[in-house]
Amino acid sequence: MSRRLWPLATVLLLAACGGAASAQSAPSTAEAPALRVEVLAGGLDHPWDVALAPDGTLLLDERSGGFTAVLPDGTVQPVEADFGDLFVRGETGLMGLVLDPDFDTNRRFLTCQGVQEDGGAEVQVIAWTVDEEWTSATRVADPLLGGIPVNQETGRHGGCRLRFDPSGALLVGTGDNAVGTNAQDLTSLAGKLLRIDPATGGPAPDNPLVDAPDPRTRLVFSWGHRNVQGIAVQPCTGDVYTAEQGTTRDDEVNRSVAGGDFGYDPEGPDGSYDESVPMTDLGRPGAIPALWSSGAPTIAVSGLTFLAGEAWGDDDGLLVAGVQKDTGLLALRLNDDGTLAEQFRVPELEDRFGRLRTPQAGADGVLYVTTDNGVDDDQLLRVTPEG
Repeated sequence: MSRRLWPLATVLLLAACGGAASAQSAPSTAEAPALRVEVLAGGLDHPWDVALAPDGTLLLDERSGGFTAVLPDGTVQPVEADFGDLFVRGETGLMGLVLDPDFDTNRRFLTCQGVQEDGGAEVQVIAWTVDEEWTSATRVADPLLGGIPVNQETGRHGGCRLRFDPSGALLVGTGDNAVGTNAQDLTSLAGKLLRIDPATGGPAPDNPLVDAPDPRTRLVFSWGHRNVQGIAVQPCTGDVYTAEQGTTRDDEVNRSVAGGDFGYDPEGPDGSYDESVPMTDLGRPGAIPALWSSGAPTIAVSGLTFLAGEAWGDDDGLLVAGVQKDTGLLALRLNDDGTLAEQFRVPELEDRFGRLRTPQAGADGVLYVTTDNGVDDDQLLRVTPEG
């Protein structure tokens, strides 16, 4: 596939706000930089998330259980941790991972994972610390947040992505567990974007439903979601975007709205899970339309991040999402008001590495990507602009 050239209708990016397109700017014909893709680690099994530490170490996790550190000198080493209670089934296991904003002083990070206990299972957010040599991790809040439902029979739609917003609140994207009532039930933590205090696991103090009588409802930032697989915070604006996998009708990327209903309501008349309904039912009063929809067939979007840094040229500020069906990387260019200006696929990653689970921009201006092919055949990739 030849390298793309921006059409005349495409507009210049505003460097001051991380690459948003401006309707008042002159058109750009500049060619985006070609990309170099390197393999940093291989032999992985469904690596789910990756984070870059201040010392340059990369920490990643695998859905079947286990942490791996890739040190700045290229050494790849396991990080010992206790996963004796890990619930792994279908789409659920060890999932989202994020470093605490104060990691350089507290060595703290968080995971979202399936947990077996007391004869049942659920999804929990757990806080850990890791030693300075990156050899072992210890649980320090077990759990920070519990009670997120899981589908114990199939593991379907377990979520579960973690990211911090600019206020320091922890965002938790959850799946609906393939249960028809969950997405619209404000007393369920499934099918939601949650926003919590990372120190206590309680609600962020300015949550939209913080005064609700049910303590679970107080954690909810938005609802009506099917399976939130990606969360990204836009540089400069602080706006939050989510990606969720759909039925045969639509995958979606949404711009988050506090107290927003994103319109998924699959409860059948007999209480069944009716996947024939729209991802966003615009017949619901106040339902929020998607920023981007795949249409049919769906492509299974997953992780989500914003490219950042001058080296990306006109790609600076693009919102990119991993693609797991028609494999590759989806790029979305946004207008200043957060609406969609353009979409395209990134040629260097198109159908080359298989399913892509998580693209994650590091503070070093590099894009890190985990593949999701399984059978110990997965990789951690480093993607940089050439030149």
